[in-house]
Amino acid sequence: MSEKQWDLAGNRLRLQHKMGKKHVIETNQEEAIKEQEKIDKTAGKEIKVKSTVAGVREGKVFVSSSYNNTILTLTDSRGQVLAWKSAGSVGFKGTKKSTSFAASRVAETIANICKKLGVEKIEVLIRGIGAGRESAVRSLVTQGLNVVSIKDVTPLPHNGCRSRKVRRV
Repeated sequence: MSEKQWDLAGNRLRLQHKMGKKHVIETNQEEAIKEQEKIDKTAGKEIKVKSTVAGVREGKVFVSSSYNNTILTLTDSRGQVLAWKSAGSVGFKGTKKSTSFAASRVAETIANICKKLGVEKIEVLIRGIGAGRESAVRSLVTQGLNVVSIKDVTPLPHNGCRSRKVRRV
């Protein structure tokens, strides 16, 4: 069956590797709905705000996107951390943490925190290479935040340490 037929049947295929063998695990639609509800519940948790940080109008959002996870950190203009969220803390597990959908969910929760704190203008600083870079920025913009600037601050080596000698076989 093709992937579309599996979607119509309400089942989802997932491959699991055990000791060199591939096992196909079928998950039905009910399990997928339960998993989605769990993610929605953790993403929509009530956010506690300290009274000392309530007067912040401008802030910075650092998007750290790797191959395994996406972490968003909200700071004030001086760099003091107000809140942070990652794909794991929102409710994603395993390889799903590295998806662009997980990054957009993390950005939605950070946008909700920004609205509670009263942050209106944000600067976005992106670091790393991963699937969640662009989707996190897009979802921050669609949530109604005023994005002033977007910078890529990924560290790039420029002839630092001497590289290893070439391996001869």
